[in-house]
Amino acid sequence: MLLASVFTGLSSKTALAQTALDAGASTGMISGILGAVALGGAAAVATWALAQKRKLAAEDADRRGQMGRLQAELDRVEALIEAGDEVIVQWSGDGMPKVSGRLSLIDTAPSDVTAFLSFGSWLTAESATELDRAVANLRSRGEVFSLSIATKGNIFVEAIGRTIGTRAFVRIRNLAGERLEHAELRERYGRLVRDVDVVRALLHTMPQPVWMRGADGKLTWVNQAYADAVDADNEADAVSDSMELLDSRNRDIVTAEQLKTELYTGRQPVIINGKRRVADIVDVSSEMGSAGIATDVSALEEAETALRRALDFHTRTLDQLATAVAIFGSDKRLRFYNQAFTDLFGLSAAFLEQSPEDSAVLDQLRAQRKLPEQADYKSWKRDILASYQAVEARELWWHLPDGKTLRVVANPHPQGGVTYIYENVTEQIELESRYNTLTRVQGETLDHLSEAVAVFGSDGRLRLFNPAFQKLWGVASKDLEAEPHIRDLSGLLDFDGQEQDAWDGIARHVTGLADSRERNRGRIENEDGRVIDFATVPLPDGASMLTFTNVTATVQVQRALKERNDALEEADRLKNTFIQHISYELRSPLTNIIGFAELLNDVRIGELNDKQGEYIEHIMSSGAALLALINDILDLATIDAGIMELNLTEIDVRTTLEAAIEGIRDRLQEEDITIQAQLPEDGASFVGDEKRIRQVLFNLLSNAIAHSDKGDQIELHCEIGGSFVRFAVCDNGSGIPQDILDTVFDRFISGDSAGGRRGAGLGLSIVKSFVELHGGEVEVQSTEGEGSMVSCSFPLRPDQLAQAAE
Repeated sequence: MLLASVFTGLSSKTALAQTALDAGASTGMISGILGAVALGGAAAVATWALAQKRKLAAEDADRRGQMGRLQAELDRVEALIEAGDEVIVQWSGDGMPKVSGRLSLIDTAPSDVTAFLSFGSWLTAESATELDRAVANLRSRGEVFSLSIATKGNIFVEAIGRTIGTRAFVRIRNLAGERLEHAELRERYGRLVRDVDVVRALLHTMPQPVWMRGADGKLTWVNQAYADAVDADNEADAVSDSMELLDSRNRDIVTAEQLKTELYTGRQPVIINGKRRVADIVDVSSEMGSAGIATDVSALEEAETALRRALDFHTRTLDQLATAVAIFGSDKRLRFYNQAFTDLFGLSAAFLEQSPEDSAVLDQLRAQRKLPEQADYKSWKRDILASYQAVEARELWWHLPDGKTLRVVANPHPQGGVTYIYENVTEQIELESRYNTLTRVQGETLDHLSEAVAVFGSDGRLRLFNPAFQKLWGVASKDLEAEPHIRDLSGLLDFDGQEQDAWDGIARHVTGLADSRERNRGRIENEDGRVIDFATVPLPDGASMLTFTNVTATVQVQRALKERNDALEEADRLKNTFIQHISYELRSPLTNIIGFAELLNDVRIGELNDKQGEYIEHIMSSGAALLALINDILDLATIDAGIMELNLTEIDVRTTLEAAIEGIRDRLQEEDITIQAQLPEDGASFVGDEKRIRQVLFNLLSNAIAHSDKGDQIELHCEIGGSFVRFAVCDNGSGIPQDILDTVFDRFISGDSAGGRRGAGLGLSIVKSFVELHGGEVEVQSTEGEGSMVSCSFPLRPDQLAQAAE
């Protein structure tokens, strides 16, 4: 009973506490309820809970009223924002922006939040970049800002950024009144500053000195060229030190001129980089100051001076000419003559200094027999003096009694007077006569040449041809004498397509306008089987000479030799292919023969009698020899195919030589031949393929044994010096005949050995191939009846040799 009462009390308390929680009671209130239950019973608790419920309802009503007032206040603030033609952007802690208000006076400002925050869509690029940077600094570092920015519609707005707690606010509103005027002035000021900066940057790079002065006449700005001209370290020093380009006198001239007019232009001497120069000065003044520029015209001044000097020295120049010149004025009196005129006619200086008339000069020359002999001298002189009334220059030929020939040019002056030029062409006529004689000799030579020759002028027309040309192409003489154009000549020759292409190439070379004219050679093959070689030779006068040679017989012989050579090369290729394939086909069965012979020779297989054992030994030795021969052939085929690869390692020279000697030890004993080896010191080495090096030494020693008699001695030498190692094998056998010494490295070419047996002829060929594959060289020296020496040189470092070759 006691336990039941306790559980009943606990259940009632639990239910009461749950009721209090449902009513929104706090933890302290629940504790009070539980205490009241414990002290006063269920009735007191119920009364207390009812009072607390009415209290909570009153508090809830107060909160609801307060929320209503706050909502009304919020609506009023938002209405004010909407009516104020501004936008407020708020970033809270979660980074999500909230936009309130709108810019009603700006058509380009979008209403969409995302589009509005993309400032580049409705602001100018410069303003959008500036605002984006300010917003980023506001949100990241809390830096407040106040900016005047411009929209794409050229309307100015104000952007103010502030932070409140963890929130960032940006207020964007239209400007009006003085603030708008201030923003517009600021924008205009910025544009002017940029324009001034651009102009100053341009002036800064100009090669002419440029300067600016204030209202007081002092320098306020100069460019780099000005600073260089006055030898200043920089522009600032030139301004601060008042380093003037113009001296005070010239500046006073500029100032005095600007009192009359704002613009001064004039040429003044200046000092630029320590040198006296002449410059054209342009200086413009205004109420705020002045600006000027100096252009160096020293070169122009020098050119004008040079022109005056040229005019002054004109007389002296004519005086130095080898051609006689006499100038008569409009009054027909002599105004000028040069020294050549005096030397040509031998007139006295006293007579010429009197400025005689043209008629008097002619009379004096006639008296000295310096004029052509004339039957009617008066008529002839009247014709000469008619040059004063002529419009164009006249050319006269005077054949003087002393054998001279003068070319006289009478050139009338537009303002009156005549200039006579007397050119002594006696030597020229003699040279022309010699030239004509030489031309005739050359013509006769060309006519008797077996080669066809034709000369085309710079205009592409035929100027000269010999009979061989006419005979070669079968063209009528009258057609060639008509001087046809080179392109029209192809129609007379009746070429086919291939011949026409070749002739078109010749025509382009003859008539082309290339910067450099060069010789050209080629070949024309006619349908009738003729083969003609041609050559074009540019001549100094712009013409071109063509030569044609019939080489049909020579070409036919060449083609026959080439076909035979191709047939021989094809036969050699087929031979190599056959040998390569047959070697591969023989290798497998030969390997089986050797393997089974070794098995038969094994006592574990079964005992063989002496005769059978002897036969097995012969099979094994012959098989090994044949396998070595096949391997040699395969190595040569691999080298020919270009796929042979060397396994380069560090090779000990002494060990390699000893291994090669050991490999032929049995043959030395069998042939009763001794070997004397000169081995290097321990540690000597070089880089190479050890297997192939041993194969080279083995073949050299085998070749020496094959050509030595019983009881002979073979010498093996090794020398290391510089960048090569050299092996030499010498024998004192029968030697190599001189007629086959050049073919010892050819494949399948072998001489008789000492025992009368001929080898396969591959040993030295393999030696040469492997040595050259290492980048080395092979040399054979032999004297018939005394012996032979074969030497091989290998580079110590093939990789260094390859780099040096590259």
